[in-house]
Amino acid sequence: MEQPVRVRILDHEYLIRSDEDEEHIQKVAEFVDGKFREIRDNVKGLSETKTAILAAFHIASEYFQAIKDRDEFITQIQDRARALNKQIDSIS
Repeated sequence: MEQPVRVRILDHEYLIRSDEDEEHIQKVAEFVDGKFREIRDNVKGLSETKTAILAAFHIASEYFQAIKDRDEFITQIQDRARALNKQIDSIS
């Protein structure tokens, strides 16, 4: 495990321990901080806890959409590969 990495999320510092490199940890922290700030700036008066819950929900929603998009892409590639294999087989 790497040395802890200091990150800032909503003006709070956190030490993160991870097997990932520091650049990756900072990139993730910046993404999370951006989501927090986006929600905080668009929905006034939320507590940090509610902001965190909404940010987690938005991040999870984006994650599930990315999985869905990936699965659809894989299906398209598989369909295309089957079609190409049929064309190749018909020539033989």
